[in-house]
Amino acid sequence: MRTRPLGRTGLAVSTIGFGGSPIGSVFRPVSQTEAEAAVRTALDAGINYFDTSPYYGATAAETALGRALRGVPRECYVLATKAGRYGGPATFDFSAARVTAGVDESLARLGCGHIDLLQVHDLEFGARDQIVEETLPALQRLREAGKIRGIGITGLPLTALRAVWERARDHIDAVLSYCHLTLSDDTFLPWARELRAAGVGVINAAPLAMGLLTNAGPPAWHPAPEPVRTAAASAAEWCRARGVDMADLALSDALARDDVDCTVIGFASAAEVTRAVAALTREPDPALSRAVKAMFDPVRNVTWPSGRAENN
Repeated sequence: MRTRPLGRTGLAVSTIGFGGSPIGSVFRPVSQTEAEAAVRTALDAGINYFDTSPYYGATAAETALGRALRGVPRECYVLATKAGRYGGPATFDFSAARVTAGVDESLARLGCGHIDLLQVHDLEFGARDQIVEETLPALQRLREAGKIRGIGITGLPLTALRAVWERARDHIDAVLSYCHLTLSDDTFLPWARELRAAGVGVINAAPLAMGLLTNAGPPAWHPAPEPVRTAAASAAEWCRARGVDMADLALSDALARDDVDCTVIGFASAAEVTRAVAALTREPDPALSRAVKAMFDPVRNVTWPSGRAENN
């Protein structure tokens, strides 16, 4: 599988990234055997980028991934996790003390000597000043201590991500955006190109828009507003009538892009990994893509709020 440099980190990451939240049994129960099969299938296919968080499954995802990678030479994979969002009553804590302790906890669960990319998780839920003046400097100190190699930021509102990057760009090596580079939303594209030109790694996550762009439709909890859900349902019906799975179309479209370094997809099984890898080798049908994208035109780039009101 093709790899690309992740900005200025010195890391080379696979086109497809392994999203680790599903193996934390976030969406359905996933056994350790299933998790290990998914990870091994990914490694065999050339996927080397693994993304997780202590928040996923209340640390279950990190634990499962660490066990699945046990015995794999450290140079064979790029490991990314996050800090600032956790389980329990204190879901968000961006303080220097908590993120510093959190990195040690993640290292223990993952069973590795260092984390390649440590990302501030969903920074729109924090105070911008704290992220810039306390969280990121704490991560810089962890980098100087050799516990992490690169620093990233993640979140939904592009306004929040960009505002932090503008104030702390010297600290930030990579930006992960989700649900903003899909069949229905391309708002991340201009900034993604700008970031790459500046030497910042660009990661696109959730190319299926958290299940929205599937024939089965989004889960009940999906936060998309009703007009977007209605457009997605119409597009799914159109695809089904033609024997097309909208998820395959969405994956092929996302993976054909050269504007990002890595596209992260959540995997719960070896079969899901195999399906995504097949999408990588399949040429998108331009006519189908145009037709489905046109169905989203009335609601194109319509998103939903996340985090603090001032961050949206």
